[in-house]
Amino acid sequence: MARKYSKHGPREDLYRDEGETPAAPPPDCWLCGRPCGEEVVWHHPVPKSRGGRDTVPMHPICQQTLVAHFTNSQLERFGMDAAGPLADPAIEKFVAWVAKKDPDFYAPIPKKRK
Repeated sequence: MARKYSKHGPREDLYRDEGETPAAPPPDCWLCGRPCGEEVVWHHPVPKSRGGRDTVPMHPICQQTLVAHFTNSQLERFGMDAAGPLADPAIEKFVAWVAKKDPDFYAPIPKKRK
């Protein structure tokens, strides 16, 4: 396989022009509404297995919580509206708890209950 960059010289993308525009501010999380941190997960509110194509930015912890609490058919019924999952008491409690955390906060999420 051919190299993408020369191994003898520096890569051009390491040197940035001083006239470049600053990076855009991080998007807001679809579920909790806080600004996303360095890691952004692009989540399909309607699962791909159910025909969903649109993606929304989310914190990894918010996305894991959503997947742990709802099945694909439930997520399909909610559609692109975040009010559906937020009506669930467990998700509402989670959003209130995570609102005080740093955007890059991470904690392990328990697995789905069967």
